[in-house]
Amino acid sequence: MCDYSLEMFQSRPARQGEEYISNKFPSGTVGFVARGDQSVAICMACDMELQLSGISSFIQEHADVSDRELTTFTQVDGPFHRDAVRFSNGRVITLQALGPGVVARVCDTQIEHPLALPANETAEKEEALV
Repeated sequence: MCDYSLEMFQSRPARQGEEYISNKFPSGTVGFVARGDQSVAICMACDMELQLSGISSFIQEHADVSDRELTTFTQVDGPFHRDAVRFSNGRVITLQALGPGVVARVCDTQIEHPLALPANETAEKEEALV
């Protein structure tokens, strides 16, 4: 899904196997774009698995994660900047907090993680950093 604040921009759905980068749009909202085309917002489906790399040291320290992590795309409650990722440790970080410059590759979950649990089974462990 694309955050409502990205609705004014051209967008397209994410595709398995493609790589994107987080980008700060002119509206101030952080979202994903394809490399070389910062004008089109890439919309992720909820529960889509993303391999992130280039996670900032600030997020690494505060979310207890590494530079490279497998995450699940989700949305948080709230009026603004709802797009987020859930790390395997249960921490949830909004794309806004994640910031620009993080690389995300859309995983083919059936091939890469055939026994992965659905995101709703870890909901009780969620902690949001916004």
